[in-house]
Amino acid sequence: MKELSRKIFFTICGILTLFLIVSMVIVNVENYRREYENVSRNLNKMGQPGRFGPRSFSEGDPVGKDRPKEDGFINPDEAPDAENIMFMDYEVYTVDIVDNKISRIISHGNESDNFDVQGIASNVINKYVSDKIKIGNLYTANYSFNYKMNRSLIIVNNTSIKKKLRDILIETLILFILFEAAIIIFSKVITGWIIKPAKEAFRKQKEFIADASHELKTPIAVIMASSDELSGEKNQKYIDNIRYESERMNKLLTALLDLSKLENESSKEEYKEENISKIVEKMALVFEGVAFEQGVSVNTEIESGLKLRCNKEDIERLVSILIDNAIKHSYKDSEVRVEAFAEKNSIVIQVVNHGDPIEEGDEEKIFERFYRADKSRNRNENRYGLGLAIAKRIVLNHGGTIKASSKKNVTTFEVRI
Repeated sequence: MKELSRKIFFTICGILTLFLIVSMVIVNVENYRREYENVSRNLNKMGQPGRFGPRSFSEGDPVGKDRPKEDGFINPDEAPDAENIMFMDYEVYTVDIVDNKISRIISHGNESDNFDVQGIASNVINKYVSDKIKIGNLYTANYSFNYKMNRSLIIVNNTSIKKKLRDILIETLILFILFEAAIIIFSKVITGWIIKPAKEAFRKQKEFIADASHELKTPIAVIMASSDELSGEKNQKYIDNIRYESERMNKLLTALLDLSKLENESSKEEYKEENISKIVEKMALVFEGVAFEQGVSVNTEIESGLKLRCNKEDIERLVSILIDNAIKHSYKDSEVRVEAFAEKNSIVIQVVNHGDPIEEGDEEKIFERFYRADKSRNRNENRYGLGLAIAKRIVLNHGGTIKASSKKNVTTFEVRI
């Protein structure tokens, strides 16, 4: 149920977050595009002949107001649209150039005290030997220019544009954080509302399994006790069948009750720091006799002093399930290797055996309840596919992961907590 809730939450939150990011990007891109186009338009407009873009002149030609109108240059003071140019939002300068030297500088807007137009113009003139238009990154560039070699230089002060675009970027980031917080809250509420019916159904299912298991344990106990009291060679076959099936049902009910208890998740406040090294070593010793009967040896490689805050009984159950499973699926005269070691911030427990590999695609399915990869063999061994489901639930309750893998008839179960 937690996995379902997590998937729904991340799906809703991811879709809304993606939509929010796209919206924020569009806002910033659109503002940047608009400012870029305005700067480009002003640079090209101011550089047109007949406005403020003079053609080239020879040495000795008159400059400034003494220059005749027929040479293609219109003085800003005499231009019919000069007033329109003056009240635009951009700080633009026209630099008149004669013989690669600054003849005059004309401002077409409010001038900034700390903007060195003459220094910038000199730098551009000295650096470039051909016509050049450069706008640059409006988030970082201090100015843009349109250079007509030995004629004119149009400079746009980007300072106010840069500040405007950065302010918009900061505002959208703040809005993103606020909206993202709202999205997280909204996603949690919607997720709770969506999974509520499923959670209720799952709760009733667990209650039914637990209640049915409890109710069935008593008649099973009576049947088993009664079969022990019966005697007589004539009925012995039937008595053995009753006892065998009763034991099978009792194991199933016990496993169902255990799984139901684990799914209720005991409080982690009850966990205590335990020596995992000793627990793993103890369970490996317990199964040495069982392994010997199966013609299998159990070898251990356990790092000493591994400590973990956990439920001791659950960890013992986990290790015993993995070792028992490995022994039952091992080839005769092979070994089961049990390892425990620390890796980074985790404790890793590995149980490795040599036997028939897990079929490809079954690596996750084997941890599902009642799943049996080899149904005929498991039925004969009174196994119902609950052991690994119980192991997985124990690991999840401790905030860890469990996985299985097979390669060349070597199967490895790895627990990482």
